[in-house]
Amino acid sequence: MAGVRIQEAASWWLDDIYRYTRDRWGTELADHYITGMFEAFDGIETHRTSSRPIPAEFGIEGCFFRYERHVVYWCRLFIGDIGIVTTLHERMHHIDRFRDHFGS
Repeated sequence: MAGVRIQEAASWWLDDIYRYTRDRWGTELADHYITGMFEAFDGIETHRTSSRPIPAEFGIEGCFFRYERHVVYWCRLFIGDIGIVTTLHERMHHIDRFRDHFGS
């Protein structure tokens, strides 16, 4: 089974999501939210987490899924693992931010 690898941009956003949630709603909710997100990451390979292809206008191959208020973008790495590329809040303009995270 493929592993899940958190890419640099995704790691930064996950830290930021945790801090924001902790500061706004407390440690317990922050822990719950991040744990749930990681469970969703683990469900990609088994299709327990339903993903869709990234729209063609993004110009990048990969998939995405929604987790509560965030959209998680991921791709299959050349070694077969799943790479979590970035996690953006639903209110962000994704095309503008996400090309940088994919390295395009």
